[in-house]
Amino acid sequence: MKATGGLVIASAALGLTAAIPAALAPADAAAGQARASAARNDFAFDGPMIQGGTVLGTAPALTSRLSFNGQDVPVAADGRFLIAFDRDAGPAAAIVATRVDGSAMRRTLTVQPRAWRIERLNTLPRYSQPTAEFQRRRPGELAQMSTARAIRSPSQGWRQRFMWPVTGRISGLFGSQRIYKGEPGAYHSGVDVARPSGTPVLAPADGVVILAAQAPFTLEGRLLMLDHGMGLNSAFLHLSRIDVKVGEVVRRGQTVGAVGATGRATGPHLHWGMKWNGARIDPLLLAGSMPVTAD
Repeated sequence: MKATGGLVIASAALGLTAAIPAALAPADAAAGQARASAARNDFAFDGPMIQGGTVLGTAPALTSRLSFNGQDVPVAADGRFLIAFDRDAGPAAAIVATRVDGSAMRRTLTVQPRAWRIERLNTLPRYSQPTAEFQRRRPGELAQMSTARAIRSPSQGWRQRFMWPVTGRISGLFGSQRIYKGEPGAYHSGVDVARPSGTPVLAPADGVVILAAQAPFTLEGRLLMLDHGMGLNSAFLHLSRIDVKVGEVVRRGQTVGAVGATGRATGPHLHWGMKWNGARIDPLLLAGSMPVTAD
């Protein structure tokens, strides 16, 4: 794909490119940031260290490499970074900052557990037999989602306070799970908000469109995915329409689609899922309490 007047982001392993406008690239203020970093002698963290939680951090001065549980984490020019804890994260996590002089600062983070909503269905089997159509289509759909999530854009949405894409009754909680005859099913990977079809869906933070499935997927229906930068992305499922295209830059509060019931859905609602790299995280912890709505 040829990009005119912008940056090109790519997943080298998957061969995907997408045009990103140059306006997203952060300004070079290295001299001022270097002066500010001189006062940073330790990590600083802002956010819940809890299963499904997301944390903004500031690295110690002169950090040249940062790792979280052995995984390299990018650090912005001002020392800011993002980490998150999967729904099933263990009780401790390790973060290591290596400085330009080769010295290392290590911290062990305590991750608080959560009490998930568990529903036991002792008379129902876990699986239903997938149709031939589902088996034919599903591998390609999974490949598209994996390819999209491998994209890394220069979006700065990860720095923002996230807002709810729609407001209304929360009909499904992140992390909830059903147990079928003693066998656990997959946990709920996002938060559901029940709203009528056609209700506008807003971007919760700045981002870049990395997937816009106008042809409904078997499970997700019309699926829209936004990259917020630093490995953080949002997925909006079951949409009745999608108003943006792959590679498009969207701003916090911009209409990007509308609530629907496409794919495997029992009624119109928005399923909002979020991931940081491979970790599934709780959107509610980023967006905060649901605002009161008039209807």
